[in-house]
Amino acid sequence: MAMNTTKPALLISACLLGQPVRYDGQAKGQTPQQLVALTTHFQLIPTCPECAGGLPVPRPPAEISGGDGSDVWQGTAKVMTADGQDLTTAFTNGAEHSLDLAQQHGCQLALLKANSPSCGNRQIYDGSFTAQLQPGEGVCSSLLRQHNIRIFNEEEISTLLETAGRKT
Repeated sequence: MAMNTTKPALLISACLLGQPVRYDGQAKGQTPQQLVALTTHFQLIPTCPECAGGLPVPRPPAEISGGDGSDVWQGTAKVMTADGQDLTTAFTNGAEHSLDLAQQHGCQLALLKANSPSCGNRQIYDGSFTAQLQPGEGVCSSLLRQHNIRIFNEEEISTLLETAGRKT
C-alpha cells in the first residue's frame, strides 16, 4: 500500500517566517530548527491579516478596545490606534481573507503571532496602549476558531508538532 505523503497545510503568520510585515516593519522569525521542523511536517501557507486588510508597513500600533476579537465580530468592540483611528474594517477584511486562504488549502491548524490584535490566541493587549495584556483572542484568531481551525502561537510550536505527529 502506498503511503500518503501529502503534508497537511498550516496557516502561519508571515512575520513568523521572517517577513517584515509587522506594524513596526519588523519580523518575528523563528529559529532555523523550528522552521525545518515546521516545513518537515507541514505545507506552510503564509498570511498577514493586517496587510491583507490593506494596512501599510509600517503602520501605527493598534489594539482592541472594548473586548477581544470575538467582541469585534459581535460589533461590541473596535480595533483602534492610540490616536483614535478605527481600523476595525481593515482587521475584519484581513481576517476574512486569511480564513478564505485557510479554507482553500484545507488548513485545520494555524500558527499565529502571540498577543497580536489580529493573531493572538491566548491573550491580547487591553486597548490602553500601556503594554497590559488581558486574556482574549485577536480578530483573525476568533474567526478561524469559529470555523474549527485550531490555533497555536510561537510559544506552542512543540505542542503543534506533537499534534501533527499524532495525526500522521
